[in-house]
Amino acid sequence: MRRRTIILLCMLSSFSGFAQDSTATTEENKKFTFSGYIDTYYFGNLNNPASRNNLGASGTARAFDQRSGTFGLGLVQTKITYSPNEKSDVVVDLTFGPNADLGNYGNVIGPLGGGSTSLAIKQAYFNWRPIKKLTLTAGQFGTHIGYEVIDAPINYNYSLSNLFNNGPFYHIGVKAQYAFTDKIALMAGVVNNVDALYDNNRSKGIIGQLALVPVTGWNLYLNGIVSSEADADSTGSTPPGTYALGDVTTTYLVTDKFLVGLNAAFGSQTGNYQAGTDQDSTTAKTWGGVAVYTNYSFKPTFSLGARYEVFDNTSAVRALRISTTEGLVMQSATLTGTFTAASGHLLIKPEVRMDMANKEFFNSTTAGLYDLKTQTTIGMALIYKY
Repeated sequence: MRRRTIILLCMLSSFSGFAQDSTATTEENKKFTFSGYIDTYYFGNLNNPASRNNLGASGTARAFDQRSGTFGLGLVQTKITYSPNEKSDVVVDLTFGPNADLGNYGNVIGPLGGGSTSLAIKQAYFNWRPIKKLTLTAGQFGTHIGYEVIDAPINYNYSLSNLFNNGPFYHIGVKAQYAFTDKIALMAGVVNNVDALYDNNRSKGIIGQLALVPVTGWNLYLNGIVSSEADADSTGSTPPGTYALGDVTTTYLVTDKFLVGLNAAFGSQTGNYQAGTDQDSTTAKTWGGVAVYTNYSFKPTFSLGARYEVFDNTSAVRALRISTTEGLVMQSATLTGTFTAASGHLLIKPEVRMDMANKEFFNSTTAGLYDLKTQTTIGMALIYKY
């Protein structure tokens, strides 16, 4: 997801010229859509940590809003779609900024390097519908797992949950979705290993989703992925390294103003997971969590979203932990307001979040000392979408 800036500039220039060309047909213009957003934030940490970040001892306690006491740039998104007819369409979703790298950590770093100057391919895929109810997709696409997404304008909270942070973020491969009715759809696909541009062994992952609408206003998604994640050894064979994740995501519109949601996930890993988890080859280690969401729209220009989450990594198999052998349980409570301005283009999101670990995990004012079990951050995000 790190590509040359000049490519995007050329694309934008060509789009601008195309839109201003009086000889271009109206029908051809309608085939293209162009959208995106830019976001920036400022969060203060009441612990006043010497590290000047919100990441805790593991360095992974927050997904994107990582810095404290400084203005931060989140993401710059440029999304282009082309839909010549109902049979097919293509999506090119490009991103700049620090979160572009964080959301695509497993991809190959390009000549621009990492950090806020990088350009990332967040998504690049096409859809083909040979028949009305069947959609075939190929390329790099966002994961079906979880409640939250990378795109800041879509989430009710600005800071992201630990369930989101533990991924996966994206897949590269092929998938097919069949809509049996307007209330039942099934998706299945074959992909490379988790969050990576290229597969690290010859085995492939299997993804799936069952989407249901039991009653009007209630959406239910049953998601899963099973994959071999071990790096192949020098002989070309693959040692044990399995990864499996089951996920339930659901929302219910109680009234036209009040929505409740839930995300629950349970994962298991064995052996050498991408050569980095210090596990033996026979014992399965598990993790899981539950997040509850509410959002109430008081009026068209203001809503209030709340999230409460518990993430259990007692087995220390995921990155949110004290060490490779000592895990923890993290609770988080987040309250976020959303004010809408500039004819719906500007989102102003004040937010307060408290993270609560069952062990000393957060940095105090002393450098190198992680002696606190809780941290509270207060701040605001500004998001402009177009």
